[in-house]
Amino acid sequence: MEANEKRLAAALAAVTAYIQTEEEALLSPPPKRPAPRRFDQGNLWSLSGRQGMMQMRGLMQMKTFNRLR
Repeated sequence: MEANEKRLAAALAAVTAYIQTEEEALLSPPPKRPAPRRFDQGNLWSLSGRQGMMQMRGLMQMKTFNRLR
């Protein structure tokens, strides 16, 4: 019977600790969120180049070049 009492005491201690940490989490202020980063437009030529590369890759993946041959 002593083993059951120890198990019951351990279970009650675990539940009590869990409830206590949940209550502390509710009472603590939420963490501050970092400010969103701005997207600087940067160089329009490089932006256009990257867009062209992505578009060409998409065409290659759709196998449009194989149809043109």
